[in-house]
Order: sequence, then C-alpha cells, then structure tokens
Amino acid sequence: MAVMSPVSRDQRNYSPASLLALWHLLSLDAPTVASLWIWFIASANHLRLSFLSVIAMFLAVWMLYAADRLLDARLIGTPESSELEARHYFHSRHRRAFLIAILVTSAALALLLPHLEAEAIHLYLVLGVLLFGYFILIHVTRSAHRLPKEIAVGLFFAAATFIPTVARRPGLRIELLPLAILFAALCSLNCLFIYDWEHSTLSHSDHPAHAATRIALRHLRIIAVALILLSSSVAVFDHQAPWPISVAIVVAAILLLLLHEARHRMARLTLRSLADLALISPLLVTPWLRR
Repeated sequence: MAVMSPVSRDQRNYSPASLLALWHLLSLDAPTVASLWIWFIASANHLRLSFLSVIAMFLAVWMLYAADRLLDARLIGTPESSELEARHYFHSRHRRAFLIAILVTSAALALLLPHLEAEAIHLYLVLGVLLFGYFILIHVTRSAHRLPKEIAVGLFFAAATFIPTVARRPGLRIELLPLAILFAALCSLNCLFIYDWEHSTLSHSDHPAHAATRIALRHLRIIAVALILLSSSVAVFDHQAPWPISVAIVVAAILLLLLHEARHRMARLTLRSLADLALISPLLVTPWLRR
C-alpha cells in the first residue's frame, strides 16, 4: 500500500474558510482574470467591448477550468493522486453540481454566441481546436510530460484575452504582439510559481515535469525579474504599445515574486488563491486608462 504523502493529507483536510479560497475552489479565479484582461486590453486600445463579450469570456473560461479539474479528479484513489490539490477534491466532492452548472453554462454561452463578432468567433474556433487537441493529449493519452504544460497554458490564456481586441482592430496585431508575448510569459510564470509551491515536497520521480519546466523552476526569480525589466522597457520605450498593459504586467510579476518570497509563511490554499489574485493588477492601473 502506498504511503500517503503530507501533500495528500493536507488536501483532504482543506477548509474553504474565506471568500478568497472559495473563489479559487469554485474555479472562479481564472474566468475573473480572463474577463478583466479582455476588457482592460480593449480599453487600453480605446475600444469598448460589449458586456456580452466579457460575460461570454467568463462563462467559456469557467467551463474549461471546471471541466479540467473534474477530469483531473478522476485520479483520486490512484497512485497519481499525490499530484492533486484541494481544488480537485472540491470538484470531486461536488461533481454533480459542477456537471449541472457546466450544462447550464454551455446553454447560456450558445445563446450569447450570435451576439459576438464573427471574426472573434472565427479566431476562437481556431484556438478551440488547438485547445481541444491539448485536452486530448493530457487527459486521454496522459502525455502531459511531453509538453511544458505551464508554458502552454500561458500561451492559450494570453491568446484568448487578446482575440477580442485584434478581431476588431486587425491592424493592431503586430503592435500588440510584444505585449501578448509578455502577458503569456506572465501567465506561464503564474503557473510555474504555483507548480513550485504545490510540488515542492514531491521528487521528480514522483511527478516528472517537462524539461523546460524543470529548467524554469530552477530560475524562477531570474525569470520574474527579467519579465519585470522587459515589460518596464516596453512601457517606457515602445510608444506604439499601450503602456497601461505593460505596467499591469509589471505589477502582477512583482506581486508574484513577493508571494514567492513569503510562501513559507502562508497556507498553500491561500497562497494558490493569492497567485491568481495578483493577476487582477489591471484594477490598479484602470484609473490612468483615460488620462
């Protein structure tokens, strides 16, 4: 019989004692961040997105994350369950409620699609095909170790948030490309920090990661500082790119770095929730958008 690790004992005894923890456990963190960033990116480029576009993004991202966690929760009771965290056990415990919510959300999203811009839907379909292939790879073939998952998530997340803006203003694609790359790096950094915090007690043989992930984990501070410096440089020297986006990336990267330094003084569930809360940095920059 396998010995239960301290990680899994901690996961079984979680208690959603705060709204922040519940925000994370209900898979509301990622859709909140995505919805905020699509609005923020558009606003920084003097575009006004419809409220329905923001709601559609929230629903779509919530469905993806809830489904992903339900699929991961199938590992409960297997030797691989040591990889799971509180969010997976929470989704497993409330599986029926999440499945019903996903069905209702799917219907609501279907009703919203006719009200979205055709070009945005086209780009999301392309992204959706790639994302579906990735889901198949990690959940059906169990070949996640062949791809740097944390980097892939960053790329998908960033692409989804920039699509509404570039769909309406195709001429901005080249201009916004550096910012999209920086934001993808920020999202990947978020995932890498979380991976490091959640798997610090597991050996590589227990939870093998992609070679790129292992390299990145050894240089997290350097990567964070490099992202801060690059984003600051874009904000100061690239007069074509909207500076509020760069500044929001800088603020979020600094917050993640501060959380990393304070990681040993926080409960893991709180730390995980705060990592996503750090990505709502656009709220700190919003007052300067129209100045």
